[in-house]
Amino acid sequence: METKIIPSVIASSQKELVEKIEKVMDFVEHIHLDIFDGIFVPTESLNFDFRLPENGPKFEAHLMIQNPDRWVRKNWQKVDTILAPIESCKHPKEIIDFLKDKKNFGFVLNPETELETIKKYLDQINQVLIMTVKPGFYGSEFLPETLEKVRDLRKLRPSLNIEVDGGINIQTIKTTKGAGANIFVSGSYIMKSEKPKEAFNNLWQALKN
Repeated sequence: METKIIPSVIASSQKELVEKIEKVMDFVEHIHLDIFDGIFVPTESLNFDFRLPENGPKFEAHLMIQNPDRWVRKNWQKVDTILAPIESCKHPKEIIDFLKDKKNFGFVLNPETELETIKKYLDQINQVLIMTVKPGFYGSEFLPETLEKVRDLRKLRPSLNIEVDGGINIQTIKTTKGAGANIFVSGSYIMKSEKPKEAFNNLWQALKN
């Protein structure tokens, strides 16, 4: 399993999206795009027909929206990985089958969502994203109770890519790694830093210590 640290981007316009990508694209290999529809979560982000650079980092789309099925069929070619919350997928197996051999795909578990809801799909997906905050905002409070879900999933699937998202800083990145995560999404710690590259490197250093 590869260890990754991925900055996340929230943007309300193409201009803001470009600015945030340019802020980190010189030193990262992956960027996490938070797509909010204002319904599934109370805020909006990238809820428009956005454009991404053809050369540069790989992108993953985190679909915090009511109808991931429709978004996937329209936009799957834009990104390298697609992550969708299991509770908003009307036809989970159809998404899996549609994206098979096309893109990496994984389900998202929000803090209140039980691991049981995705168990039957674990052999058919590439990764699982476990939210460690209530989704929808930069800077939400880290929820330590979500670590049990990470531990349980790692025991269940020792070789699965387990991603965590929310409240990831130099303290919580160690905690989530200890629980079994190997991919770490960091929003405000990197994106709101005056020196984002230094913040990114600080996270890597924390993982090594």
